[in-house]
Amino acid sequence: MPHINLMYSASGLGVGFLVGLTGVGGGSLMTPLLVLIFGVHPATAVGTDLLYAAVTKATGTLVHGLKGSIDWRVTGRLACGSVPAAAATLWLLEHFGLHSQATMSMIQHILGAALLITSISLVFRPKLAALATRRPREASPARTVLLTVVTGAVLGALVSLTSVGAGAIGVTVLLLLYPALAVTRIVGSDIAHAVPLTLVAGMGHWLLGSVDVAMLLSLLIGSLPGIALGSHFSSRAPEALLRNLLAAVLVLVGARLVWV
Repeated sequence: MPHINLMYSASGLGVGFLVGLTGVGGGSLMTPLLVLIFGVHPATAVGTDLLYAAVTKATGTLVHGLKGSIDWRVTGRLACGSVPAAAATLWLLEHFGLHSQATMSMIQHILGAALLITSISLVFRPKLAALATRRPREASPARTVLLTVVTGAVLGALVSLTSVGAGAIGVTVLLLLYPALAVTRIVGSDIAHAVPLTLVAGMGHWLLGSVDVAMLLSLLIGSLPGIALGSHFSSRAPEALLRNLLAAVLVLVGARLVWV
């Protein structure tokens, strides 16, 4: 039996609570926490967090599916780009050596950049949502499909490298591509898309030897009740304040990783 680390479980509880409270993707919080606080190798932190995300996103997909708030066409278009891109990225990581010093440095710097982009997405997402709702524009269906697949490909590569991006960045881009689609359906579609993406990327990291099973179980033991608890209190939380505070934290952490 894998050894359960209570420190990881406590971290999972805290991150899960914040995810349920704010909707911010766990990768934006969990991966840098593992790297900076626990000193976990970036590749192991990413690989473990990807499978952690696959489990938690599957739960969210079930909830959104029962509510009917998933546009499966959007989810499929994203997956058409993200799954092949994730596979290609994992092949490149294996080719250049996942655990080499150069790869470790690259993952750490890209992770920091992804966190900075995520923080910007968090701050401006409500304004983009309001703008898209007020001024829906007509776009070529073929162009929208192509841009959605390209967005999926970018997210597939980014998530495979850092486990960050499928949530905040994906939702922000979808708001611009699908202004007539309700925000709840955009969020639901993005969460559903994250399941195959994180599962494929996570299993790829598993095959490359960059998943810590004991850490994964320890994180899930804390995070699953944390997400449920945070979701329960989410309607009473000062959402705008928490979102801006999290964005500020992500800026600090991202800058620390980029300019380490």
